[in-house]
Amino acid sequence: MHFKRIATALVALPFFYFYIMKPPPVFFLALLVLATGIAQTEFHLMYKTDRSLAVPAVICGSLLLFSAFLTDRYHFFGFSPTSSVIMFSIMLMLVIRLFTKKDPSSSLRDLAPALTGFLYIPVLMLSQWHLRLRGPEWIIFLYGCVWASDSLALYIGTGIGKRKLYPEMSPKKTVEGAIASVVGGMLSTLLLSYLFPSGLMSMTQWIVMGAVIGATTVVSDLAESMFKRDAGVKDSGGFIPGHGGILDKLDGSLFAGPVLYWMLFLML
Repeated sequence: MHFKRIATALVALPFFYFYIMKPPPVFFLALLVLATGIAQTEFHLMYKTDRSLAVPAVICGSLLLFSAFLTDRYHFFGFSPTSSVIMFSIMLMLVIRLFTKKDPSSSLRDLAPALTGFLYIPVLMLSQWHLRLRGPEWIIFLYGCVWASDSLALYIGTGIGKRKLYPEMSPKKTVEGAIASVVGGMLSTLLLSYLFPSGLMSMTQWIVMGAVIGATTVVSDLAESMFKRDAGVKDSGGFIPGHGGILDKLDGSLFAGPVLYWMLFLML
């Protein structure tokens, strides 16, 4: 399993770096739409969401990300395509449930996975588009911190972890692993900060940012674990050998992306 994880990372990481850094932002948007669509699909397969709701939810997720591109590229005189897509998507899923089933007794149970998947994945992934507009380095920084935190937490947690962190949600996560995640975020910033102009932030600010992302990654992982345990699955899918599904690789960034976006707003 560890060999598969390392081999997959060695193949994927150089491609990911050059794909983020070299092409224009719209190429990243295409990747974001693809990854979000697969992650949503995995979420709906976990919960066995009715196809009549799952398919529109995935399509709405793609429309939401594309609407952010329109909002940033064109001026709509106060009209917000992103807010409109969110409102339209919620209304659409309610209307679909209203007219596809005449029995109202299961309406909340039917709608919950579709609406939760839409709010949990594409809405949170929106932050990454705004980070990319600040510069491709911020996407490398985000995923570098998240993956370093996640990897150090995994190896420290399985190697010397003794105290369970939150066994009701994730039996294997340990306090030692959570601490390692924070340390991993801090250490990764020592390298990743060189992607940016000298003096952009102090080293203390970089380390604090890495620590916050490391801590956020732990909480974000636990949130996905909550869903997987509720659905009775170990991984969200098997899309990436040795790593599980796309959602399993995105889980830490789902919370870390918005948190990084807010920190940049406050610090820069």
